[in-house]
Amino acid sequence: MRYLLLPVALACFAGAALGASATDSYFGVTVRDPYRWLENGADPKVHAWSVAQDARTRAVLDALPVRQRIHDRLMALLSKTSPAYFGLYPAGGRIFATYSQPPKQQPMVAVLGPDADPAHARVIVDPNRLNAAGTTAVDWFVPSPDGTQVAVSLSDNGSEDGTLHIFDVATGKDSGLRIPRVQFPTGGGSVAWAKDGTGFWYTRYPGPDAPADRQHFYQQVYFHKMGADPAQDNYVAGHDFPKVAEIVLDNRQSNGALLMSVANGDGGEFAHYVIGTNGKVTQVTHFADQAVAGQIGPDGTLYLVSHAGAPRGKLLALAPGDTDLAHARVLIPQNDGVLQGRGAFGAAPLAITDRAIYAREIVGGPSRVIAVTHDGKRLPDLPLPALAAVDEAVPVPGGQLLYAVETYLRPIYFERYDEASGNAAESKLAETSPAKFDDAAVTRVYATSKDGTRIPLNIIALKDAQRNGANPTMLYGYGGYGISETPYFLGGSGRVWLDGHGVLAFANLRGGGEYGETWHEQGALTHKQNVFDDFYACAQYLVQQRWTSAAKLAARGGSNGGLLMGAMMTQHPDEFHAIVSQVGIYDMLRVELDPNGAFNTTEFGTVKNEADFKALYAYSPYHHVQPGTKYPAILMATGEHDGRVNPMHSRKMIAALQAADASGLPVLLSINTHSGHGHGSSLSIRVDQMSDYLAFLFDQLGMSLPNGT
Repeated sequence: MRYLLLPVALACFAGAALGASATDSYFGVTVRDPYRWLENGADPKVHAWSVAQDARTRAVLDALPVRQRIHDRLMALLSKTSPAYFGLYPAGGRIFATYSQPPKQQPMVAVLGPDADPAHARVIVDPNRLNAAGTTAVDWFVPSPDGTQVAVSLSDNGSEDGTLHIFDVATGKDSGLRIPRVQFPTGGGSVAWAKDGTGFWYTRYPGPDAPADRQHFYQQVYFHKMGADPAQDNYVAGHDFPKVAEIVLDNRQSNGALLMSVANGDGGEFAHYVIGTNGKVTQVTHFADQAVAGQIGPDGTLYLVSHAGAPRGKLLALAPGDTDLAHARVLIPQNDGVLQGRGAFGAAPLAITDRAIYAREIVGGPSRVIAVTHDGKRLPDLPLPALAAVDEAVPVPGGQLLYAVETYLRPIYFERYDEASGNAAESKLAETSPAKFDDAAVTRVYATSKDGTRIPLNIIALKDAQRNGANPTMLYGYGGYGISETPYFLGGSGRVWLDGHGVLAFANLRGGGEYGETWHEQGALTHKQNVFDDFYACAQYLVQQRWTSAAKLAARGGSNGGLLMGAMMTQHPDEFHAIVSQVGIYDMLRVELDPNGAFNTTEFGTVKNEADFKALYAYSPYHHVQPGTKYPAILMATGEHDGRVNPMHSRKMIAALQAADASGLPVLLSINTHSGHGHGSSLSIRVDQMSDYLAFLFDQLGMSLPNGT
């Protein structure tokens, strides 16, 4: 609330609209674009403008007395968090995992014994040693079947532009092999080893000599034989895939055949292919078949999660060697839960043992893990606490299963389930944190959206919080791509917020997958407005039930959630006092011109289609900024190396808001030169960014940290 702008910055911003205003015509509609010139990040004028914006923001945020206290508190909490393991991948009788050890800047790749005892873990790949600044990150890893080698994609500065390396597990030495362009944020990347470890299949993008409009599209699959020249690697598949194909290769539980899953951009359509031991590629499903995930079991059975006639998902099974979808039998019929595909850490859809098949489900947001025998007989669900998430479950030797459990109030830990006894007990793989939440409680309620749909809302507050309309409250939402908002540990940032006597709220909006594909479809394409209405309904609920008031209410979201924030700014500027929007999408008419934006057309639609254009233009935040409007206090953040959302969205949107705003509240843009969309950001960058938005909201909502915290 107490801001002094730098005169030099004001001069820069006053000329923000001096670039030529552009106009476009769509189906007879003329659309003005006054800040088109800010799209060219390579232009020295745009660079100077960006530097001035960031300098202004830094001067404002760094002057807030609470920021340094928040930063120190966050760093202390996160640095003292215990090591954590996730993304478990059994191979060669051992268990590989992503390993995080604060205060190190980046997660590492580690290997544990079959007992999964972290006391005997050993780091194989440590990106912190590769780059002292902490800006080199592991995109993903896949160990060889015998566990002697591990393939790792490494990228820099949050770019997710990955190069493949092979490391020796025994020594940790890099083999020296380099295969570039195996990973990019447009379509991701993937590797699967041959069962004898003599080579591997991998994804690759066209080379730098390809036309610019192809370099981040047309992902294809190649096979590399160990010891050979990568330039001579054999092409396997991809020439006939869509331009926006996103390929995942998986044979982690298979004895030979490889499953290749191909997404048609980000809208939820998938095709599946089997690569046999003889190298033959056979298509099993097409996009129209609505099979959304798959896995090959140890005996060669092909399992498919299908939405055909089952929007919450059913599990199909094809006998070993059979690739005719018409022969598939229903192993798990649709029920009240939503069958999950790949997990948050690349986990396989299923955990398959000799005794049973375990499938992760979501029921409105929280998880459950169901089990069936190989002939489909239902077994007891795995034990879980209330309002918990399970992002991965993997079989380990001895008829046991490790599955990750996480709640809002407790960090991730792995339960070890023994099939013989039917009992589960906590394993030694458990993260601990100095951020404790014994004084907090979680309440799950439902808001009613504009069309009458009930929207789940999870509220976390101190147990002694009073519903008097005076609580500083932060409402978070996403609502897109079929991604579900599941419980996750609040950690240091959540602890700081509660220490300031704030309330946190997380909305399960349409567009996500909390209730299946129908829930997703109701918030996608021409139905996207439902997502915004859902979030607004949650905000109204918080005010009506006297958790807070408009003067004490803030909203936060990122990426697709940043689009949601843009919609809240422009559709309901009076509902929130402050909004934090990170790496957001705001110009919906030009988003598809970027490489990753083209992948989004299956989720958002395209301006080449008249119905889609009308829907996009109706809510596009950038095109609904109105001069003279009293906007909330706004903090936007972006990263220069963001390959998922072009930073130009933040530049154009903030310029429009700064020119139009009549509230006198701060409208700020932070631009980080060593980060991208958030993936691969170092610990120090993450702490800085959390400190920024928390200090901003503390100041705007009149919050303070108690002495001693």
